[in-house]
Amino acid sequence: MTRPPALLGTSGIVFLIVLAVVAVLVPVLNLAVTPDSAVHVPTYVVSLLGKYLTYALLALSVDLIWGYVGILSLGQGAFFALGGYAMGMYLMRQIGTRGVYGDPVLPDFMVFLNWKELPWFWYGFDMFPFAALMVLLAPGLLALVFGWFAFRSRVTGVYLSIITQAMTFALLLAFFRNDMGFGGNNGLTDFKDILGFNIQADGTRLVLFVLSAVALGLGYVLCRFLVRSHFGKVLVAIRDAETRVRFTGYRAENYKLVAFVVSAMLAGIAGALYVPQVGIINPSEFSPANSIEIIVWVAVGGRGTLVGAALGAVLVNYAKTYFTSGILAPYWLFMLGGLFVAVTLFLPKGIVGTYYDWREKRRPHDDIPGAPIAAPGPAE
Repeated sequence: MTRPPALLGTSGIVFLIVLAVVAVLVPVLNLAVTPDSAVHVPTYVVSLLGKYLTYALLALSVDLIWGYVGILSLGQGAFFALGGYAMGMYLMRQIGTRGVYGDPVLPDFMVFLNWKELPWFWYGFDMFPFAALMVLLAPGLLALVFGWFAFRSRVTGVYLSIITQAMTFALLLAFFRNDMGFGGNNGLTDFKDILGFNIQADGTRLVLFVLSAVALGLGYVLCRFLVRSHFGKVLVAIRDAETRVRFTGYRAENYKLVAFVVSAMLAGIAGALYVPQVGIINPSEFSPANSIEIIVWVAVGGRGTLVGAALGAVLVNYAKTYFTSGILAPYWLFMLGGLFVAVTLFLPKGIVGTYYDWREKRRPHDDIPGAPIAAPGPAE
């Protein structure tokens, strides 16, 4: 008799435990251990790890739609950037008279460009609740409008990937313009505080790190709940045979749209947590190359596994940090491309997907808690 699939499974529980341990251990090693100790974690490393966690949440959002719905979106970086800009606008409004030009209302770049008044779309960003709402609404509404037209037109496969990339590139060009009111090519930076706390303070950095870990954990639980539910089973069926799903009476476009919007909102949250930890947001985050790199993270970790997507994001970005700071820095992009080719040829299911296959052979049961719902089919 087949057991009902567990919500988290063994792998999910292990993932959350490890995440919780990291969220507690890193602050302890930063605060309670002296700087001359070998196990002391410097504040800059805390921020770096926090950035990795936001990338892991971003990869999780991609795996939800690519691994379980078959939507290969090359525009996820746009949703990430929109969430980042929403948070960046809030942080800019908090600067006030502490800016270079001392204007109590207008950000420095607007004063420099001779703007006379604050644009209407900046209203409300002086309040954190409004900014937090926009972190969800900005990417969510874009995904809703874009997905509504795309999925009802039954655009799939490489064509959908191309138009998502075109959307991202269009936003990149738009945000580069100084007259758009988003800082132009310099973007938004020189942040001072968040919710009244100094954004450069060690304590603030630690809180942002912990919040990133909590967001990743909650994002994982949400995605796991979705893919293990009846809704998730329909998503997998759409991925594997969309025509048959439509024939059985399901409106596949509605299921795809919901997953797409949820994925965009998760990416927006990741962007909002990323910005205060790195101290800047600019149009380069819309770069199509960034969205392609996210796909590499998911492929390396294991498409359709959730845990693998997060793991791939952390591993690849750690490698990027390590190899772009030495003599190999000019060759990083070649190494990244080589990594993707190697994974495609030798580990087509990624690190975690390959491990699940090995475990299944070792434990030939009907259901293995924590394994993906089904092996991902070919990308659309």
